[in-house]
Amino acid sequence: MKRILNFILLFFFIDIGYTQSKPIHLWKEVEGMEGESTRLYVFPAPDSIATRVGVIICPGGSYHHLALSHEGFDVAKWLNSQGITAFVLRYRVAFNRYHHPAMIQDLQRAIQYVKNNKDSFSIETLGLMGFSAGGHLATMGGAFHKEDFLKPLGINNTHSLKPDFIVAVYPVISMQDSLAHLRSRTNLLGRKFTKNDIDRFSLELQIPYDMPPVFLIATKDDFIVNYKNSLALKRALLEKNIKHHFQLYKTGGHGFGMNEKKGGEAGKWNILFKEWLIETGFLK
Repeated sequence: MKRILNFILLFFFIDIGYTQSKPIHLWKEVEGMEGESTRLYVFPAPDSIATRVGVIICPGGSYHHLALSHEGFDVAKWLNSQGITAFVLRYRVAFNRYHHPAMIQDLQRAIQYVKNNKDSFSIETLGLMGFSAGGHLATMGGAFHKEDFLKPLGINNTHSLKPDFIVAVYPVISMQDSLAHLRSRTNLLGRKFTKNDIDRFSLELQIPYDMPPVFLIATKDDFIVNYKNSLALKRALLEKNIKHHFQLYKTGGHGFGMNEKKGGEAGKWNILFKEWLIETGFLK
């Protein structure tokens, strides 16, 4: 069934003029990891408008499943229209009985792969973008960039694991009882976790002074993830003097991706995002 769905999605993107490369098996050449299901779907920017910017997309899904379509492939389509090469990451999740560190290992492996092949992808700048629980993962990719989760697997890095920027859309940020999206917390950490685990993965407590710039989106009426997660992140970024843009909408709910019909004004956040990329110098 999954193979049929992937074929349909691939056909859809080819039909409208956007090409997707064959999915990359990120763990294929790593001893002991060959059977992992992690895949990286590559959507190269059209040569005529390519900007040499790339973005790895982490779809949401409470760390349980992945909203690959509207928080992955649809977003990749828009990024391509702006000359940005998109990489949709199908990372391991709790539905398949995975917990930390599987998710951050998958993300760091994707960062490593893209940076190792940046010339063939024709990119110079690499950002991370995540939605909901994927926003937690993308933010973790920035906050934990000095901690090499690949090293225990026998992988040596020749490039920094630090992304150039982070985009977090209605993200899970905190694991504290007062703010946590409980399902995401359980799926990330498993059912047995400690107070130290809660603090370690509450990213508002983990922002380093060299955190990459952050573009942050939330809605006050988010019925899934409390928007105060984003407020907590904003305060942490201000405290560390990290360059960021925070856009809080009154309405929009949760899970709208880049869909204006679902999110209203909040669904058009990508317009502000492009302006921010230009203002920060990432996009010429």
